[in-house]
Amino acid sequence: QPDLVERLISVDISPVSSSLVSEFSTYISAMKSVKIPDGLSRSAARQLADSQLQPVVQLPQLRQFLLTNLTEVEGRYGWRVNLEAISHHMADIMSFPIFHKPYPGPALFLGGSKSPYISSKDYPEIQRLFPKADVQYIEGAGHIVHQDKFEEFLTAVLNFLP
Repeated sequence: QPDLVERLISVDISPVSSSLVSEFSTYISAMKSVKIPDGLSRSAARQLADSQLQPVVQLPQLRQFLLTNLTEVEGRYGWRVNLEAISHHMADIMSFPIFHKPYPGPALFLGGSKSPYISSKDYPEIQRLFPKADVQYIEGAGHIVHQDKFEEFLTAVLNFLP
């Protein structure tokens, strides 16, 4: 229902299926294996989870992003996101549905210059599905663009909005 969308921003993802499923599956497995004893303080639990994720998730920014999903309920720690559902549906999550009708409105594909998720080989499909698309990269940002370069991300978004 493109008439319900005035303009669209896609952050560091293309309208193509991604081949990086194994990378994310590894992160999900690492998150599932984190063990935190009950009753720890939030900061101690976060440090422990961080150290357990570190061998698999080497980028500190990515670990910090994953740790935003660590929650505490009555002294017990767990993940806000449904890791089982994500791991069972990773192929679906990393694929893009097939659309034949393009979105006619303005679209911004905003990627990180250090991320592989918006590639020049994706441009033909972006243009086919989003003929009014603008592709921009934020220099020095990885996949988590808004965390890596918040000010630049915010500026790009605000410049795109009317």
